[in-house]
Amino acid sequence: MTRQVLGSLLVALLIVVVTIVVVTARLGTTSTAELELREELQEERIELEEERLEELEQLREERGGGREDRGGPG
Repeated sequence: MTRQVLGSLLVALLIVVVTIVVVTARLGTTSTAELELREELQEERIELEEERLEELEQLREERGGGREDRGGPG
């Protein structure tokens, strides 16, 4: 009977270990802090891109308002 109990405990432990390994492999070990950092970096990139677009629009306006004011064929 002692062998059966030990065998059952070993099998249960093996199931737990395999479950932990599978779940960790699927979800990864990314912590909440890492996820927040990724999100902050993405927001910063978006803000920088928006600033660049605004600067480009200002430069176009300073250079003459774009192609509409050049009097091209219409």
